[in-house]
Amino acid sequence: MTDTATRPARPARAAKPQGQWKVDGKLTLNHNEAFKLEDDALNVRQRILDTYSKEGFGSIPPDDLSGRMRWWGLYTQRKQGLDGTRTSKLEADELQDEYFMMRVRTDGGAVTTDQLRVLAGISTDFARGTADISDRQNIQYHWIRIEDVPEIWRRLEEVGIDTVEACGDCPRVILGSPVAGVAEAELLDPTPVIAEIKQKYIGTTEFSNLPRKFKSAITGHPSLDVVHEINDISLVGVEHPELGVGYDLWVGGGLSTNPQLATRIGVFVRQEEAAEVWAAVVSIFRDYGYRRMRTRARLKFLIKDWGAEKFRQVLQDEYLGRELPDGPAPTRAVGHFDHVGVHEQKDGRRYVGAALTVGRAGGETLSRVADLAEAAGSHRVRFTPHQKLLVLDVEPDRVEALVDGLAEVGLYARPSSFRRGTMACTGIEFCKLAFVDTKDTATALVDELERRFADDAPLETPLSIHLNGCPNSCARIQTADIGLKGQLLDGDTPGFQVHLGGGLASQDQESGGLGRTVRGLRIASADLADYVERIIRRYTDSREADETFAQWAHRVDEEVLA
Repeated sequence: MTDTATRPARPARAAKPQGQWKVDGKLTLNHNEAFKLEDDALNVRQRILDTYSKEGFGSIPPDDLSGRMRWWGLYTQRKQGLDGTRTSKLEADELQDEYFMMRVRTDGGAVTTDQLRVLAGISTDFARGTADISDRQNIQYHWIRIEDVPEIWRRLEEVGIDTVEACGDCPRVILGSPVAGVAEAELLDPTPVIAEIKQKYIGTTEFSNLPRKFKSAITGHPSLDVVHEINDISLVGVEHPELGVGYDLWVGGGLSTNPQLATRIGVFVRQEEAAEVWAAVVSIFRDYGYRRMRTRARLKFLIKDWGAEKFRQVLQDEYLGRELPDGPAPTRAVGHFDHVGVHEQKDGRRYVGAALTVGRAGGETLSRVADLAEAAGSHRVRFTPHQKLLVLDVEPDRVEALVDGLAEVGLYARPSSFRRGTMACTGIEFCKLAFVDTKDTATALVDELERRFADDAPLETPLSIHLNGCPNSCARIQTADIGLKGQLLDGDTPGFQVHLGGGLASQDQESGGLGRTVRGLRIASADLADYVERIIRRYTDSREADETFAQWAHRVDEEVLA
């Protein structure tokens, strides 16, 4: 018998290829990678125009329907009447209806009043009155028929808007400071950088096949108003002691089921090279991002494995061909990042930020906002990454009339803490991934909290309450004061797992942090108002001086949070 001590060592098993193009070549390691290589997703536009819109929903093959059409902002929506118990039991084609959700690309959230009227008309004519402002600064429609898509595109493109790469494995809408170019306090205006990126790179084959979605954010405002810590790339305005104003580079943020805050690379990016650096970071993701498993295909997994030092070296050596100077980190945030309220612009006019309940707008509301804005002397409106809406360039003597008019259609420049701080994703009403309702649940929660706290002094800082219909965190539950992740309790009861004390860099905390989960803490939807009231009253009764909700939630014992 052979002595095991003398048996030759078994050769190490070769590591599985991760689908990194610069390492493994262009392998078809899963179906998504196969259909993207077979035909560039941007090509589906012509088939929609020539065939699918004429022959109907049944003419669309699966790889276009559930794959490539996303690159043009189109997802099938959830079939009505399917409760949360069916979400994990049915296949995607059984959950989907013959209608689409459509996302419109509005980089930086910037629209004119003429564009807003077109968006309103599409809602009224083709989307059964739906038009939600998402936390990606864009409009999201529902009930869109494939037959109507060409006319919708025609109307959008006639006023300079489109849906190109609004979804899909590509660079999606770029978040930008909603007060870019007008705020007194901004360090620099990111509008030219956003415009250059869109003109050069969006809708081109250079970046139309990424491992997965790629989210960008750029701001020059000291309130840090674009949630920079949870994007794949963020450029944050800073002032270098020798080189002047420019951007600090952050990479690899993202939430979902594996939340990770972005990493500072430590370089200073000049305004004139920002678009080039953006493209270089996207190129690294395209060439080195993991493609074998979609659950590990976001940039955050690559930066976690590489670290900031290696990422910087590859960025400089392989993609820029030069070194970038070291740069300062952003200073502590100043002002509130949602821009709600009335604020002075650098030209003496005002901008007015208004909260609409959990992003729900609609065609009639958007049309009325356009009228109100023009009556106040404005032709510019912006959406925010916090499901809010801003009217820019308001004449000072017309502010109060605008504030009153907005309130009449459900947009509040002086909202309660709860209406200001509550966000919700699409939820089970239209989303195939959701287990519970979010929009109506959140709306009812806001109304009830306003009633219960009507006689209390307002909170010094609005608490963020975010509701999500599934674990994917489209509503950023891990970075909210009170984050609520939808799930079924006991198999069939709609409810939420609770995350407490999350937050991003703001005037109240120097850096971002993820919320705390309490073991076994799950709240039925029907009991949500009772729980939120209880936890807020415990906070206000037991907090220490100047203690934020996040600090309190991480300090107290678990039983206090139950």
